[in-house]
Amino acid sequence: MNELTDLIANFSTSRVLLVGDIMLDTFVYGDVSRISPEGPIPVLAVTHENKMLGGAGNVLANIRGLGGQADIISLIGDDYEGKQVESSIEELGVHADGLLNDSARPTTLKTRYLSQNQQLLRVDHEQVQPLSPESETLLFEKADALIANADVLILSDYGKGFFSPAIVKRLIKLAAKNKISVIVDPKSKDFSIYKGADIITPNRKELADATGGMAVKTDEDIEKAAQYLIKHSGIKTVIATRSEDGISVISKKASPLHLRTNALEVFDVSGAGDTVVAAIAVSLAAGGTVDQAARIANIAGGLAVAKVGTAVVRNDEILEALVPEVKNSENNISPVYEDWITAKEKIQQWQAQGLKVGFTNGCFDIVHYGHVHYLNKASEKCDRLVLGMNTDVSVKILKGPSRPVNDQNARATVMAGLSSIDMVVFFGAEKEGEDNTPCALIDALKPDIFMKGGDYTIDQLPEAKIVHSYRGQVEIMPLYEGYSTTNIIEKSKKDAA
Repeated sequence: MNELTDLIANFSTSRVLLVGDIMLDTFVYGDVSRISPEGPIPVLAVTHENKMLGGAGNVLANIRGLGGQADIISLIGDDYEGKQVESSIEELGVHADGLLNDSARPTTLKTRYLSQNQQLLRVDHEQVQPLSPESETLLFEKADALIANADVLILSDYGKGFFSPAIVKRLIKLAAKNKISVIVDPKSKDFSIYKGADIITPNRKELADATGGMAVKTDEDIEKAAQYLIKHSGIKTVIATRSEDGISVISKKASPLHLRTNALEVFDVSGAGDTVVAAIAVSLAAGGTVDQAARIANIAGGLAVAKVGTAVVRNDEILEALVPEVKNSENNISPVYEDWITAKEKIQQWQAQGLKVGFTNGCFDIVHYGHVHYLNKASEKCDRLVLGMNTDVSVKILKGPSRPVNDQNARATVMAGLSSIDMVVFFGAEKEGEDNTPCALIDALKPDIFMKGGDYTIDQLPEAKIVHSYRGQVEIMPLYEGYSTTNIIEKSKKDAA
């Protein structure tokens, strides 16, 4: 496994150019306890909703989650959803200037309604049509400018009209000119339009459709169908994704490679193909072979189907799957987060599993009985408790230049060790006069319940307005009297004197 762990260590050096259909995925969660009197349909009482990038956007999120660098070229509408897509891309640390804006068509939006991890309905808002001549011209202007920085090109085809045969042909030719590999995640039933691509990643259905209905159940079936595609479509390698059954690598010269998934439990196969494509691309861009890329992608796909919804898989998760002993090492996935995006993804996974996520915040400079008592009570009101912790700079602004006594990493390590705490996330102002409340953090994470200790009323809390805006709950918690960090510090000074 050393060769794979060494390869993963180089993921940060990879650069991928991603071209394809982007969309906004909205997941609306709620409870169903009755049937509508208007007809035999369930009534969904909405509890919360999550928005995330879908289609090529999910590929992008997985590339970034794996540590790779990326540029994206795609199409959005001149609408609110398009602005959300732009914002989400920039949150990933990727420039959104590769997006083409077409006011004549809407940003593709897919809204899923779920209860108890079961999807009740999906509603699509989209227009499937070819690019306008103006958009096509801009596409190639951006591709010409960005491809020189890329190690791999991904064509993420979701069948929304972005790719015509002529556009695909020209992009593959451009990649060949720049001597970089092309990976295609296909949607067209005619794979000959992808002629010249190095790797194509169909799922079972796509493989069957592209071969006129050939069987795709067994390893032998997959081999025959893939070899048919290689012979008739001019593609070098087929990496067939088989959901919970793993993936298969078939090429013209090398022996077939069939890899079984390591998923312990399958929650949701949606988005797993995007994870596989991202892992293959980042692995190849980091200098890996096709077989190495396939092995890493298989692990990533297994992790993806064990999550709910379109989920991001990260390189440290793959490392833990490769070498289980890292779970107890310095490389373990920490419950302490400086990165709000990663924390948000974890919270969304908890919520997708039907878990209630609570949030509270504070400095927790010197932990005392009052803190522990309060946090234990808070944890009883939710399934997962997230602690927002003020950074060192934030504490100095609040408490004065002599505080904190313990730095933020020490404080976070102690708090993460408490059984009541499932996650610690840093927040706070960077200079005097800036907002020093957790409002921005709460708005980013969107916990189900915000808990605050003290004698406040809800209308006195600026956080309450944020929580109520996404239908969250606010609860004032009693504090355990007689203990405070300030008093402890003052007492220690008197005792020392």
